Amino acid sequence: MLNGQEITVILACYFLGCFTAGYYWVRWRAGLDIREHGSGSVGARNVGRVLGPFGFVVTLLLDVTKGALAIAAATYFGLRAEPMVAAMVAVVVGHAWPFQLRFHGGKGVATSLGVLAAYDPFILLSVFIVFLPAFVLVRNFTLSGLLAFAVSPLVVFLSGLGNVEVAAISFLAILILVTHGKNLREEITRRLPGRREKESSMRTHKGSGS
Repeated sequence: MLNGQEITVILACYFLGCFTAGYYWVRWRAGLDIREHGSGSVGARNVGRVLGPFGFVVTLLLDVTKGALAIAAATYFGLRAEPMVAAMVAVVVGHAWPFQLRFHGGKGVATSLGVLAAYDPFILLSVFIVFLPAFVLVRNFTLSGLLAFAVSPLVVFLSGLGNVEVAAISFLAILILVTHGKNLREEITRRLPGRREKESSMRTHKGSGS
């Protein structure tokens, strides 16, 4: 059962997550709503499409930092294991579904990395251990990252860490997969041989009819 202080900290982590740096950075620098450009995400990659590499770096660092700040706050107030995991989830949920932007935020990867870096760097290392060979095989940054998060709970479990650590990476992995649902469906569809053949046949048919 959560006590009043734990509930307050978890809610504060959600509101911290709602500070979507990419949205406000683009508003300030370009006077644009980042949600109406590129992928529609307020995350660093989409900001980079509008503001370039510097905008990408600034947004990335701020999103990572707020994930780390959530863990710092939870640690400072002495949250128990389960509320600590709830605080991790809350800050990423706030980033992905910020109330002030009508629940249209980012994908949560950078914030999750900040959470893991502050909570247990070994879990973050596990994500990268899976990511590197995945990227070599599929040659796709997004798909490799999704695969890394999906497999990391198993890696953490096999590494002998406790149930809390496994739960933490599992919940974060679920959130990342949910926020990337559209990307995942598009990648799977694009890579299906039958789909590629169908699209090729349609292009050939249109070409012959013109």
